[in-house]
Amino acid sequence: MFHTMAKFTLLVTSSPFDQQGSNTALQFARAILDAGHQLCGVFFYQGGVLNANVLQCPPEDECHYYNAWQELAEKAVPMHVCVTAAARRGVISESDARDQDMSNSNLTEPFQASGLGQLVELMAQADRVVQF
Repeated sequence: MFHTMAKFTLLVTSSPFDQQGSNTALQFARAILDAGHQLCGVFFYQGGVLNANVLQCPPEDECHYYNAWQELAEKAVPMHVCVTAAARRGVISESDARDQDMSNSNLTEPFQASGLGQLVELMAQADRVVQF
Protein backbone atom coordinates (compact mmCIF):
# COMPACT_ATOMS: atom_id res chain seq x y z
CA MET A 1 0.00 0.00 0.00
CA PHE A 2 1.32 3.43 -0.96
CA HIS A 3 1.58 5.81 2.00
CA THR A 4 2.04 9.56 1.57
CA MET A 5 2.79 12.02 4.28
CA ALA A 6 0.10 14.63 4.77
CA LYS A 7 0.72 18.12 6.13
CA PHE A 8 -1.74 19.43 8.71
CA THR A 9 -2.43 22.78 10.34
CA LEU A 10 -4.66 22.90 13.40
CA LEU A 11 -6.90 25.84 14.26
CA VAL A 12 -7.91 25.68 17.93
CA THR A 13 -10.84 27.94 18.83
CA SER A 14 -12.03 25.98 21.87
CA SER A 15 -11.18 27.18 25.34
CA PRO A 16 -9.29 24.58 27.37
CA PHE A 17 -11.83 23.89 30.11
CA ASP A 18 -15.25 24.81 28.73
CA GLN A 19 -15.41 22.37 25.84
CA GLN A 20 -13.95 19.10 24.60
CA GLY A 21 -12.33 20.74 21.57
CA SER A 22 -8.93 21.44 23.14
CA ASN A 23 -8.56 17.88 24.32
CA THR A 24 -9.64 16.50 20.95
CA ALA A 25 -7.20 18.83 19.16
CA LEU A 26 -4.37 17.72 21.40
CA GLN A 27 -5.12 14.03 20.84
CA PHE A 28 -5.45 14.61 17.09
CA ALA A 29 -2.11 16.44 17.00
CA ARG A 30 -0.39 13.55 18.76
CA ALA A 31 -2.01 11.06 16.36
CA ILE A 32 -0.80 13.07 13.35
CA LEU A 33 2.79 12.89 14.55
CA ASP A 34 2.52 9.24 15.63
CA ALA A 35 1.28 8.33 12.15
CA GLY A 36 4.31 9.99 10.56
CA HIS A 37 2.51 13.00 9.14
CA GLN A 38 3.69 16.59 9.46
CA LEU A 39 2.09 19.16 11.73
CA CYS A 40 2.92 22.55 10.20
CA GLY A 41 1.71 24.36 13.30
CA VAL A 42 -1.12 25.11 15.67
CA PHE A 43 -2.92 28.45 15.62
CA PHE A 44 -4.96 29.39 18.69
CA TYR A 45 -7.83 31.79 18.01
CA GLN A 46 -10.94 33.06 19.81
CA GLY A 47 -11.38 31.17 23.12
CA GLY A 48 -8.58 28.83 22.08
CA VAL A 49 -6.01 31.44 23.07
CA LEU A 50 -6.66 30.49 26.70
CA ASN A 51 -4.72 27.26 26.05
CA ALA A 52 -1.59 29.45 25.99
CA ASN A 53 -2.12 31.03 29.43
CA VAL A 54 0.88 30.02 31.54
CA LEU A 55 -1.13 30.76 34.70
CA GLN A 56 -3.49 27.80 34.29
CA CYS A 57 -3.92 25.93 37.57
CA PRO A 58 -6.15 22.92 36.89
CA PRO A 59 -6.74 20.30 39.60
CA GLU A 60 -4.14 17.52 39.61
CA ASP A 61 -6.58 15.00 38.16
CA GLU A 62 -7.30 17.15 35.06
CA CYS A 63 -5.27 17.80 31.94
CA HIS A 64 -2.88 20.74 32.21
CA TYR A 65 -3.35 22.04 28.67
CA TYR A 66 -0.54 24.57 28.78
CA ASN A 67 1.95 21.85 29.68
CA ALA A 68 0.48 19.41 27.15
CA TRP A 69 0.80 21.90 24.27
CA GLN A 70 4.28 22.80 25.47
CA GLU A 71 5.30 19.12 25.24
CA LEU A 72 3.95 19.00 21.69
CA ALA A 73 5.95 22.12 20.80
CA GLU A 74 9.11 20.28 21.88
CA LYS A 75 8.56 18.09 18.81
CA ALA A 76 9.24 21.15 16.60
CA VAL A 77 5.57 22.13 16.23
CA PRO A 78 5.11 25.92 16.12
CA MET A 79 2.46 27.32 18.50
CA HIS A 80 0.92 30.60 17.34
CA VAL A 81 -1.57 32.66 19.31
CA CYS A 82 -3.70 35.39 17.75
CA VAL A 83 -2.40 38.51 19.47
CA THR A 84 -5.71 40.40 19.24
CA ALA A 85 -7.89 37.55 20.50
CA ALA A 86 -5.38 36.90 23.29
CA ALA A 87 -5.26 40.53 24.43
CA ARG A 88 -9.07 40.63 24.63
CA ARG A 89 -8.93 37.64 26.97
CA GLY A 90 -6.05 38.85 29.13
CA VAL A 91 -3.35 36.65 27.57
CA ILE A 92 -0.44 39.05 27.09
CA SER A 93 3.16 38.53 25.96
CA GLU A 94 6.02 40.19 27.80
CA SER A 95 6.66 42.67 24.98
CA ASP A 96 2.97 43.58 24.70
CA ALA A 97 2.78 43.99 28.48
CA ARG A 98 5.70 46.43 28.32
CA ASP A 99 4.06 48.33 25.45
CA GLN A 100 0.83 48.59 27.47
CA ASP A 101 2.71 49.56 30.66
CA MET A 102 1.55 46.40 32.42
CA SER A 103 3.64 44.73 35.12
CA ASN A 104 2.79 41.11 34.25
CA SER A 105 2.55 38.81 31.27
CA ASN A 106 1.23 35.27 30.83
CA LEU A 107 2.07 34.34 27.23
CA THR A 108 5.49 32.69 27.15
CA GLU A 109 7.48 30.41 24.88
CA PRO A 110 6.83 28.14 23.12
CA PHE A 111 3.70 30.17 22.33
CA GLN A 112 4.19 33.12 19.98
CA ALA A 113 1.91 36.12 19.63
CA SER A 114 1.02 36.23 15.92
CA GLY A 115 -1.37 37.92 13.55
CA LEU A 116 -3.89 36.31 11.26
CA GLY A 117 -1.31 36.50 8.47
CA GLN A 118 0.53 33.68 10.25
CA LEU A 119 -2.64 31.57 10.10
CA VAL A 120 -2.80 32.18 6.35
CA GLU A 121 0.83 31.05 6.02
CA LEU A 122 0.16 27.88 8.02
CA MET A 123 -2.89 27.15 5.90
CA ALA A 124 -0.88 27.61 2.70
CA GLN A 125 1.76 25.12 3.92
CA ALA A 126 -0.81 22.43 4.79
CA ASP A 127 -2.70 19.87 2.76
CA ARG A 128 -5.42 19.89 5.40
CA VAL A 129 -6.61 22.43 7.99
CA VAL A 130 -8.64 21.06 10.89
CA GLN A 131 -10.52 23.27 13.35
CA PHE A 132 -11.40 22.30 16.89
